[in-house]
Amino acid sequence: MMPIVLSSTRYLLFGGLVLLAACSSTPQSGPAAGSGGETGGARPLHDGPPSYMQDVSLIPDAVPTPHTGAYKASPYTVLGQRYQPMQDGRSYREEGTASWYGTKFHGQHTANGEVYDLYGMSAAHKTLPLPTYVKVTNLENGRQVIVRVNDRGPFYSDRIIDLSFAAAKKLGYADQGTAHVRVEGIDPVAWQQQNNPSYLVTREAVAEAPVAAALPAEPVENVQAGGYYLQVGAFSSDQAAQALRQRVMGVVGNNVRVSPVQIDSRTLHRVRVGPLSTQDEARRMMETLRVANLGTPALVTAN
Repeated sequence: MMPIVLSSTRYLLFGGLVLLAACSSTPQSGPAAGSGGETGGARPLHDGPPSYMQDVSLIPDAVPTPHTGAYKASPYTVLGQRYQPMQDGRSYREEGTASWYGTKFHGQHTANGEVYDLYGMSAAHKTLPLPTYVKVTNLENGRQVIVRVNDRGPFYSDRIIDLSFAAAKKLGYADQGTAHVRVEGIDPVAWQQQNNPSYLVTREAVAEAPVAAALPAEPVENVQAGGYYLQVGAFSSDQAAQALRQRVMGVVGNNVRVSPVQIDSRTLHRVRVGPLSTQDEARRMMETLRVANLGTPALVTAN
C-alpha cells in the first residue's frame, strides 16, 4: 500500500502511524547541494546552509496576523510517541534548545501545507497550533526574532523548536547548529493593536469570522475615500523597509510604498501596498503575497 504524504518535509503516514522522514537541522559537514531560491534538481542528501548567503539582516520578521480559520491542532504520533497539540499558543512560554533546518527541506511542504523557504521567518514545533506566532530570544546573546510556526518537529533529543535557516542566522547560532532560547507565544490582535494604530480587526471579529482571512466582514465607513492598504511589514530601519518594498514590487508592481509613522519616541517605516478599491481586490492581493512567501499582510484603511 502506497504511503499517504502528509508533509514531505517532516513525516509520512502509514495506516495511522506517522513515521519521521527528517527533522533535525544541525548543519552537516561537506558542501550543501542547493540553496535558497533553488527549487530544481535533486533534493540534498544532508541538511545544511545554502550555497548563496543572503543578507538576513534585510529579511523582515514574521508579522503576527490574526488567524480566522481553523487551526491545525489534531493529535498525531511520530515513532510511537503520541503528541497532543495545545489549542491556544498565545500564552506559551518555554526555555530550551533550538535547532534549524535548511537546504534538504527547502521547497518542500510543511505540516501546515505551505512551502518551506529557508530564507523565510518560520519554525517547526511539536505541540503549538498551526499557525502560531512566537518571539524567540537567543539567551546567549540577547538577539530576538518573530517567526510563524507552520511545521511539526523537531523530534530529535530534547530540542523545543526548529527554526528556518534565516531565523537561526539572525539569532546568531546558524554556524554552531543549536542555541539555548526562550520561546514566547504572541497574541496577534494585541500585537497589531500595539504596533499598527490603523489596524481594523478586533478580537471579536477574529473570534466570530467564519473564513480564514484577516479582513472585516463588511466595508468600513467612509473607506472608499482613501481605499484599502495592505501592510506587509513595519521596521525601525528604513533600509530594511526599502529592501522589503523592492521584494514586494517584484511581485505586485509599483503600487508599493514605505510610509513612516511616529509611535511614542520611535519611528516605524511601514511597507504598504495600495490603495486597493475593494475588499475582494485586497483578498486577491493578500493571496498573491502569501503564495510568494511574503507573509499574510494586515488590512488597513489609512496610509
